[in-house]
Amino acid sequence: MAKVLIIGCGGVASVAIAKCCMNSDVFGEIVIASRTKSKCDALKARLEGKTSTKISTAEIDADDLDALCELIRSCKPDLVMNIALPYQDLTVMDACLACGVDYMDTANYEPENLDDPVWKARYEKRCKEEGFTALFDYSWQWDYKDKYKEAGLTALLGSGFDPGVTQVFCAYAQKHLFDEIETIDILDCNGGDHGYPFATNFNPEINLREVSAPGSYWENGKWIEIPPMSIKREYDFDGVGMKDMYLLHHEEIESLARNIKGVKRIRFFMTFGQSYLTHMKCLENVGMLSTSPINYEGREIVPIQFLKALLPDPASLGPRTVGKTNIGCIFTGVKDGKKKTAYIYNICDHQECYKEVGSQAISYTTGVPAMIGAKMILTGKWNKKGVFTPEEFDPDPFMDELNKNGLPWQIEESPDLVD
Repeated sequence: MAKVLIIGCGGVASVAIAKCCMNSDVFGEIVIASRTKSKCDALKARLEGKTSTKISTAEIDADDLDALCELIRSCKPDLVMNIALPYQDLTVMDACLACGVDYMDTANYEPENLDDPVWKARYEKRCKEEGFTALFDYSWQWDYKDKYKEAGLTALLGSGFDPGVTQVFCAYAQKHLFDEIETIDILDCNGGDHGYPFATNFNPEINLREVSAPGSYWENGKWIEIPPMSIKREYDFDGVGMKDMYLLHHEEIESLARNIKGVKRIRFFMTFGQSYLTHMKCLENVGMLSTSPINYEGREIVPIQFLKALLPDPASLGPRTVGKTNIGCIFTGVKDGKKKTAYIYNICDHQECYKEVGSQAISYTTGVPAMIGAKMILTGKWNKKGVFTPEEFDPDPFMDELNKNGLPWQIEESPDLVD
């Protein structure tokens, strides 16, 4: 049995922690660490008595490298699961490297301070050379590949659902369903209703920055960028029904373009209701999505962080959210010399998730794969040294664990395609 340090105690982390405790044969001991130790203690109290996993808690500022190293050395984990904010990915990776411990996260690095001159110079160079302007990309973490390999360590990036499971679906399709994949459309549908006029299903700061940014997709070896929310399609989702969806930039496109042989186009679509879009546009127009500090009555505040404080906590949405999610990948390609199409997807019910772990399905579909990714490393089923994304490993054991841990998947042959 292994010992794991889990950094973070929000909605996604709480699901991952609960699922670790349901897999006590692998997760013998966990340490839950967060800035707010009382949240860790409350979760520990809720889980103890229902699991044989030993649970302890700690307070940590994940921006403080020295404090992270001290915590890692004191608790001596086999793996650090970073389920905090993506702003902190590099600091946690540095700490793991310094302490000789494997690392994993659920989302790739993006900066909190967009005015940092080092980040800004590199960002502007990437925008010019690569052709997409998203604030997040894998390059900062891919830079650690040789360092982790030389140290004999594994870093698994983006083991959530999207990114994460979507990449495993692609690896599975490449291994079992196609000789060559030509196009991939990743579809993320949330058919849930939380009853609020406006709320986000995960961290508002990350969610709203992502959705309000220009969209982009990969085609014929290059990025094509479009204005925000300018490509709209309708799709009839199994278990949900007809929904409007919009093309967004999403991080897994970047790694899949490298790792899926012969792929000619990769797109990502996410569903949104009109109420969400109207509220978001209004907030953007009055400056509430800004990440730049402003001075208000002698105090410096960041508008989007103030907005986050006003909105419902995503972790509180579980009891009131009804409906289902449907997330998956549609593939076109060739098998045995013939054209072929397939759709691999999962349907998840918000209320069933809440009954099991006290969370809505958005947190559930990210937290469960975080646990599974950790399990793959701890059991040696994913055992490469360096820095990797999920599609670079054997998909089969991960796919098996999805079925066992509440995220069953299905394959539809000859699905409706997205034009």
